[in-house]
Amino acid sequence: MTIIHPLESLIYDLFPDAEGDDQKLIDAARRYYAVGPYDPKVQISNGSLIVEIDDNTIIQQKARYDKVIAFCERGQFAQAKKDVIELIKESPQISEYHRILGQILSEEGDQEAAIDALIDALRWNPKNEWGLLMMGNIFSKYKNDTETALKYYEAVLKVKPDDHITLNNIGANLMQNGQAKEAAVYFERAIAINDDYPNTQYALAFTAEMQGDYEKAFERSLIALEKNKRRDGLYSNSFHLAIDTASQLTKERDGKAIVDKYAKELYGKYGKAIKIEVDNEIPTAAKLEIAENHSRDYHLVKYKSAYPAVEHLMMHELVHLELAEDARAEGVNQLYITKPHHKNSFFYSLEKEAQRLAKQGIPENNIATFFTALFEGINRQNFNAPVDLFIEDILYSRYPQLRPFQFLSLLALIQEGIEATTKPEIVKNMHPGMLSISKTFNLVNALHFKNLYKVDLLADHKPTKLETDRAQTMYDEFLEYRADKGPGEEYEIVQHWGNDLKLDKFFELVPELEHRPRTVENVLEEIENDPFQLNETDPAEDRKMKQFIEAHSTGEVNMAVCIFMVGAIQLFSKQPKAKVKETAFEIAMLGRTGIDPKKDNYSVPSLAGMKFSGYHMIAYYYVSWAIAIPEMLVQLGLPFDQEYKIATQLANK
Repeated sequence: MTIIHPLESLIYDLFPDAEGDDQKLIDAARRYYAVGPYDPKVQISNGSLIVEIDDNTIIQQKARYDKVIAFCERGQFAQAKKDVIELIKESPQISEYHRILGQILSEEGDQEAAIDALIDALRWNPKNEWGLLMMGNIFSKYKNDTETALKYYEAVLKVKPDDHITLNNIGANLMQNGQAKEAAVYFERAIAINDDYPNTQYALAFTAEMQGDYEKAFERSLIALEKNKRRDGLYSNSFHLAIDTASQLTKERDGKAIVDKYAKELYGKYGKAIKIEVDNEIPTAAKLEIAENHSRDYHLVKYKSAYPAVEHLMMHELVHLELAEDARAEGVNQLYITKPHHKNSFFYSLEKEAQRLAKQGIPENNIATFFTALFEGINRQNFNAPVDLFIEDILYSRYPQLRPFQFLSLLALIQEGIEATTKPEIVKNMHPGMLSISKTFNLVNALHFKNLYKVDLLADHKPTKLETDRAQTMYDEFLEYRADKGPGEEYEIVQHWGNDLKLDKFFELVPELEHRPRTVENVLEEIENDPFQLNETDPAEDRKMKQFIEAHSTGEVNMAVCIFMVGAIQLFSKQPKAKVKETAFEIAMLGRTGIDPKKDNYSVPSLAGMKFSGYHMIAYYYVSWAIAIPEMLVQLGLPFDQEYKIATQLANK
């Protein structure tokens, strides 16, 4: 078959990159009209581009050629070799037949014969890129002749100068032969053409590690992770290389010197000493004890020695201190506190869970211990999760030398969080709501780790869509604050997330300026003026009382309360008002933690010898305040006004 194109404008519409250059036009046409290994004959003559295609050879030999390729792919080189030699005898001018023979001979271990076959391939087609590449590979791998190998590799690149895959393959062959420095040159050239190819990024990281450049290896392995959209073998290799090189860097770098320098800076800035010590008994990897909270003249950082890259933990707690001091300077620092009623509210919210555990035969003390640990743990997460994001941001941007420590330390903490919320025995025994909240906080941390270090561990948490969406919403809020965060604004997120996750009844954020100045005299004065904190609003207790009222009131007169009130009125009407007031205060102490109508055996010191049921105690509670402190009765929130009216009428009869 012969195809003739006049050298007019139409031909350059078909091959636009070749306009004005006859050789480029010939090369473009040869590539376009090639059929497998069968190159057409292309020339320019008499003002036309002439393409001659050997139809007969293609028809007769293509099926046999495809069969040879299939044999090679299956490793059946003996049969492939026999068939390709026959093809060469029939059509010695086809370069690719010689190239395949060279590959087969190389696989069989006969490198000299392979070179001869490849020379024949290049004689027929000097631009046979696979032939050139194989020659380079043989001289690099088997002849240890890098100089000759590089000549062939450069010849390949003259044929395909902008092919990053070819560059990557050349680099890979050199790397496999231990020639890391030479391989890196080709990987760098490949990256310059296409920096999105994760294989090259990983290869560049690997060659850097081979040369002992662990910093470059660490950085490139993280880029390889970022560029890889699949959790495949390459992703796993990149991840492990990042861990290995980070570990090497932590051995090379003096992390303690970074910590000491920062601690001295904070001492100079804020004027208070900082001590750092090991404490393997603390419930978290590290913790900060601020001087004022512990009546010390120094701040104390504690950490667990078993954690990897512990220098990061020390630095993390020091940034905690810096954030608090900066907020203090602006008068906006807040303290995260929990009180007994917060804990009571938490226990009350898990009442059904307590009943379930009790049915399983778990002792009440064990349940209480478990709930206490859960209460403390969820509060730690609620406070630390948002603040930690700002801290890790500061460490990442301000201390590049700390990044390997930070990477390993955060990775360990995240993996610990994954285990704590996915381990079957934990999932089985954990309250589902609390488990979901804890996992959400862990997912937020994982999102930030992915943002900083490009390692995606979200799926490892086995989250529900709700948990994933909720964590992303929370993280997006952090990103908004991060753009222009001011001192103390981290506490706003703490409160927001606490509200969103319905944890707000389990903690309080109080301004430090209001909390710190309390002296012994202040406290005594407050006790004298408001001994039972009736003037202090307590949302948690209000909610608990509301739940109690909804559960135990039908909207009609509570006859039990009414009857008990009659006895109370008759008793208190015979006592001095001061004595009644004493009893009122004593009952109020019980009332602060809730009086359960279902329980018995309540007692009050001033009413010695008397035992009260729940409703009995509530009736005396109401009546004592109605008689002794009527102006504050409404603050009790007890809905028994009608019962009191009826009881008063009955008592006076």
